[in-house]
Amino acid sequence: MLPWKACTVGDSMEQIDTPSLILDLDAFERNLSHMTRLRGQMRLRPHAKSHKCPEIARAQIAHGAVGICCQKLSEAAVFASAGITDILVTNQLVGERKLRHVRELAQTIRLGVLVDHAEQIRSLGHVMAGSHHELDVYVEIDVGAGRCGTTVEQSVVLARKIHALDGIRFAGVHAYHGGAQHLRKPYERAAAIRFAAARASQARDAIESVGMTVPIITGAGTGTFWHERDSGVYNELQPGSYIFMDRDYADNEPDAGEARFEHALFVLATVQSRPAPDVAVIDAGLKASSVDSGMPAVYKRTDLKYVKASDEHGVIKIGSQHGLSSSAKISDATTGHGLQLGDKLMLIPGHCDPTVNLYDEIICVRGGKVEAIWPISARGASL
Repeated sequence: MLPWKACTVGDSMEQIDTPSLILDLDAFERNLSHMTRLRGQMRLRPHAKSHKCPEIARAQIAHGAVGICCQKLSEAAVFASAGITDILVTNQLVGERKLRHVRELAQTIRLGVLVDHAEQIRSLGHVMAGSHHELDVYVEIDVGAGRCGTTVEQSVVLARKIHALDGIRFAGVHAYHGGAQHLRKPYERAAAIRFAAARASQARDAIESVGMTVPIITGAGTGTFWHERDSGVYNELQPGSYIFMDRDYADNEPDAGEARFEHALFVLATVQSRPAPDVAVIDAGLKASSVDSGMPAVYKRTDLKYVKASDEHGVIKIGSQHGLSSSAKISDATTGHGLQLGDKLMLIPGHCDPTVNLYDEIICVRGGKVEAIWPISARGASL
C-alpha cells in the first residue's frame, strides 16, 4: 500500500495527484436518472463489471434497479459482502471449488448463474442438493455473438433438465448480444437486435410449448438497450457502461431519438515533458487507461490527440485536427501550444471496464472539488 493518497475530500482538481480515476458526479447522476426514464417499465439489472464499486451499485438500486449483474463469482462475493442481495453472474461456472462457493453464496443472497451445457446443470444440481435456498439458473442462448450460448432446440432440453433437479430453479433465458453494442451504424445495431430478439422469442416459445414458464428474458447493453426494451420479447435489461460512457461508445453513430449519455469517467493526467513543439508527454500510459478499444481521447481538446502509450507514458500530438473520435468534439478547442509542464488533462478512456480495473478507488468530483472517494472493491476479482 502507498504511504499517501492522491487527494483528500475537499481538495480541488488541481490538487489531485495523477494518474487518477475521476468521476464527475453531476454527469453520473444525470446518467442514472436518464436510464430510469428510458427503461420505462422494464426491469433494470445493470452490469457491475463496468464499475466494480459497491457505492455505484447502491446508487443504481436506489434508482430502481432490481439488482446487478457480475461477470465473475468473486465479483459477486464482494458485492454480496457490501449488502447487494440480488446478483446474476452472467457466466458459466465450472470447477468443484467454484461450485462450492456458489452454494455458500446462494445461502446469503438471491444468486443466478448461466448454463449452456447439460454437464453444467448436473454439477449445479449436485452441489445445490439439499440446500435451503434455490439457485436461479438461466439458459444462455447464442443470439448472434458467437461466444457462449446454445441453440433454440437445445434450450428446451436444458430447461427441462434444470426443472427436474432439486436445489436449482429455471429462472429464464439469457440473450445478450455483446457484439452488437459497438456496431457503428444505427441500422446495423437495430438489425442485430432484431435477430437476437427473434432468437430469444423462439427459445421462449419452444420452452413454453412443453408446459414450462419462462419468467425472465434478460440481456441488452448500453449500445442497444432501447431496441430490446421495445422488442416485446425482453423484460429485463443489463446495460452497464451508461453510467460512465467511454470513447468507444461515443464513436457509435447516433440515430434520431437514440439514447445518449454523458461522459462521466475520466483519467486525470499531468504533462510531464515537452520534448518537441508539437509533442507533450503525460503520466498516463498503458497502466492508467486500457487501450484494447483504442487510445483515449483528450476531453474538450480537439487540438490534442493521444497517439501512443507505453507503460507509464502517453504521447500527445499537438495541433492534430484529423482522426479524432466524436467524443473529443464536445466543446470548442483551445490551443495546445500553451501546454506547460504540470498542466492537467482529462482523458476519456477507450474502454471503461478494464480501465476501472486498473485503480483502487474512484475520486468523485463535483464543482471542481473532491466530494467523495469510493473504493473499487471488486477490482482484480479474477476467480
